[in-house]
Amino acid sequence: MRPGKHERWSGAQCATALPGVRQHGGLRPGSACRLIQVLVVLVVVLSPLAAFPAALAELLAAFDLAPYPHNIRAPVFSATTTTDQPVSLTALQGQVVLLNFWATWCAECRPELTELEQVHHTLASRGLVVLGVNAGEDIKVIQRYTRNLGVTFPLLLDPQQTISRLYGVAGVPTTFLLGRDGRTVALAVSGREWQSPAAQRILDALLAEPAPPKEGR
Repeated sequence: MRPGKHERWSGAQCATALPGVRQHGGLRPGSACRLIQVLVVLVVVLSPLAAFPAALAELLAAFDLAPYPHNIRAPVFSATTTTDQPVSLTALQGQVVLLNFWATWCAECRPELTELEQVHHTLASRGLVVLGVNAGEDIKVIQRYTRNLGVTFPLLLDPQQTISRLYGVAGVPTTFLLGRDGRTVALAVSGREWQSPAAQRILDALLAEPAPPKEGR
C-alpha cells in the first residue's frame, strides 16, 4: 500500500497556542487556555475503510479522546533527543507510541509530563514508547526543566517545529496515540491524567494488540 493524499482533521479544544500561532484573538505562549483550532495533517493509506472497534471507541470516549478511522497512518519523522540519540518513528513500528507535544512555558504540560514519566516506567517493558516533542526551545532550557522534573523518557528536539507542523499541532499540550501497526488511534488536545484507570484501560487495549509482521517475512 502506498501513501495517498493528505487529510486534515479539525477539532476545537482547549490548549495554549504555540509561538507564532495567531488564532482566535492571537493567542501567545503563557496565555490563558482558550478555544483554538487544531489542524492535524495525517497521511491516508489507500486501503478499504475498516470499522473502528466498538470496545476501543468506548474507552476513548470515556477518556475524552478523539478517535481516528483505521486507515489513518501517522506521518513518519526522524529526530534527535536531548541526549543526542536518533529516533525514527518508522523504527518504532510494532510498539505503541504516546507522542506528546509540550513546552516549558506551558503550565498544563508540567503535571502531564510527570504523569507520562510514571507511565513510561510502568509500561515500557510491555511495548509502550513515550516520546516528548518540545516546541522549539533551547536544549539547555529543556534539559534544566526536565531534570528538575525527573523526566527520563526520550525528549525530541524540534527547533524549527517541523514535527509540530507535520502533525498540525497549534497548541500544547497535544498528544497522539499510535498503534503497533503505525496507525493513528486517537488525539488529545489539552492535558490528561495518563495514570488514571480510564487511560490505563486504553493503553492496555492497545498493548494487547498483536504486532504487525516485519517487512520481508
